[in-house]
Amino acid sequence: MRMELQIIPTGLLADFKAEVDERASTTAFNALEDAELSTAGFSFYTSVASVYSSKIEGAEIELDSYIKHKRFGIQFQPDYTRKTDDLYTAYQYAQSAPFDRTTLVEAHKLLTRHILPVASQGKFRNQNMYVTTNDGRIEYVAASPFSVTMEMEKLYADITTLQAIDLSIAEVFYFASMIHLVFVKIHPWADGNGRSARLLEKWFLAVKLGEKAWFVQSEKYYYERHRSYYDNIQALRLEYDELDYANAGAFLRMLVAAVF
Repeated sequence: MRMELQIIPTGLLADFKAEVDERASTTAFNALEDAELSTAGFSFYTSVASVYSSKIEGAEIELDSYIKHKRFGIQFQPDYTRKTDDLYTAYQYAQSAPFDRTTLVEAHKLLTRHILPVASQGKFRNQNMYVTTNDGRIEYVAASPFSVTMEMEKLYADITTLQAIDLSIAEVFYFASMIHLVFVKIHPWADGNGRSARLLEKWFLAVKLGEKAWFVQSEKYYYERHRSYYDNIQALRLEYDELDYANAGAFLRMLVAAVF
C-alpha cells in the first residue's frame, strides 16, 4: 500500500502488520457486543470510556458510582460527575458525527465545558506546553505554539487521506494509535488533549470498522497501565522537534492488546 502522509509516520507499519493476526483480530473485533446494562438512553461502554479517560487525567470518580448516576439517576455532588458527563456527551456526539476538523473542534468544546473558559474551548493554544508528572518531572515538551496550526493541518490532511483508503484491520489499528500519539505530541489545546486523543483514536476505529469500535475498552486498558501508557508516549524523546517515532512500537501494541 502506497500513500502520501504528511505527519503520521509509516516506518513501523510493516513490522506492526507482521505481528497482528488478521483473521484472529477480525474474529475478536466482530465478537464485541454491547453490554446488557445499555439502553436507548444509556451506553455502558461510553460510560467506561468517559470514566477511565477522566481517571487517567486524575479525576476521582468510580465506574460503579457513575453508572448509578447515569443509568439510574442517582444524584451526586455536581463536581463529582460534571467533567465526566461532558466527556460522555463528547463521545455521544462523535458516534453520530463525521470525523473532521470541524467536529473535532466541537468535541473539544463539549469535553472542556467545565475545564476551560469558553474563549479557549476549541481554540489552539498560544503558549508553550510542558506535560509533567505529579512530582513535577517533565514527561515531554509539546509542539511550539507557533507551529501548532501547521502541525494540525498536516494531521487533518492525513486523517482525510486515511478515511478515503481501504485499510486492513491491522492498518486501521496502526493508524488509530498513531493519530492518538501524534495528536498527543502536538498537544494543540490548552487542556483536554489526552481526553481528545483517546476519543480521536476510537473515532477513527469507528469510521473504518463500524460501531463495534465504541465497545473497545481502550481507555480502561490505558488507565490500568497508566504508567506504561505514559512511559510509551515519553519513549519518543522529550522535545517535539526531536521525536523519534521508531520508538513507538510499545505504544502501538497497547490498543491492539486492549481488544485482542
